[in-house]
Amino acid sequence: MSKYRALAVAMGACALLTAGCMSSGRSDTVEADTAKVGVNAFLWRATLDTLSFMPLASADPQGGIIITDWYSNPDLANERFKLTVYILDTRLRADGVNVSVFKQVKNEAGEWMDAATDPDTEIQLENAILTRARELKVGDFS
Repeated sequence: MSKYRALAVAMGACALLTAGCMSSGRSDTVEADTAKVGVNAFLWRATLDTLSFMPLASADPQGGIIITDWYSNPDLANERFKLTVYILDTRLRADGVNVSVFKQVKNEAGEWMDAATDPDTEIQLENAILTRARELKVGDFS
């Protein structure tokens, strides 16, 4: 397993573990948010839950765009990631969410340089968001 895939799996696992801690345990909470969100409320909340370990830079519930700030895994201090998530539909659909991952690594001079990301990372994050959205929809807040 490549270190990027391992990072994505770790990010997804961490997000899924913390997502359960963040939910209120009440199924009406997500549905009550529907009036405030211009996109699918389950996808919106699932995205926030899944990315809860990353600092948010911007979140537009009407436009369905969530942008994180840079996040560095403490074990890999020489690389950092930033995400942009687009919620594309008002319905809970597999193609209703799109994740873009941006990566930077430090060069020898200590400057951050853009680097390529594994496309599988985006797919894994999208799947983690969709899984959490389905849990929210059926009321499984474990």
